[in-house]
Amino acid sequence: MTDADPLATSAGAYREQVWTALMRARACAYPLPPHGHHPNFTQARGAARALLGHPRVSALGVLVVGPERVLYPLRRLALQAGVILYVPHQKRSGWYWRLSDPAGARLSAMPAVGEPKLRPDGAQGVVLACVAADDRGGRLGKGFGWGARGLGLGLPEFTLAHPLMMSRSLPCPADSQVSLIGTPDGVIECGPPGTGSGEREP
Repeated sequence: MTDADPLATSAGAYREQVWTALMRARACAYPLPPHGHHPNFTQARGAARALLGHPRVSALGVLVVGPERVLYPLRRLALQAGVILYVPHQKRSGWYWRLSDPAGARLSAMPAVGEPKLRPDGAQGVVLACVAADDRGGRLGKGFGWGARGLGLGLPEFTLAHPLMMSRSLPCPADSQVSLIGTPDGVIECGPPGTGSGEREP
């Protein structure tokens, strides 16, 4: 966990701070540098396994999951466990790929094994990538693109984060709120904004 730089009060400045910290720690993989992306942080598989194993997620049979590379391990693990996924269509805005085959975890395979759908019918939760998050569930995305402000589907939203992406409180307004954060060290159960730090479950 990092302490927010008091000078980094804008979302853009704080994103730069987190991206640079990850780069200096060699804590992310391709695409490099992480700047401008949702970081593909090391140990993302462990964070995904922790989130999917949480009782509030393991009970869900249909999820909307982002297309980012950092979420590839989560997509694969979920599909292997029999979860139905909806992933945003890369060429048709507003559409999704409905996936049940683990081969569809990779973006390049989705056109071959996925079914295009206009709505994520039956979805019970959403997993979004992030650049930074805090213990109260504040999520900061890369600032543009799919899911930038959350999905607004009325579903619980979750994310994954490396410890260097976490802070006690974001120094800027959050893009959206999540209820659970999967990390390599376990799952953070987030309380409502203003109620203090979330509880950590190993």
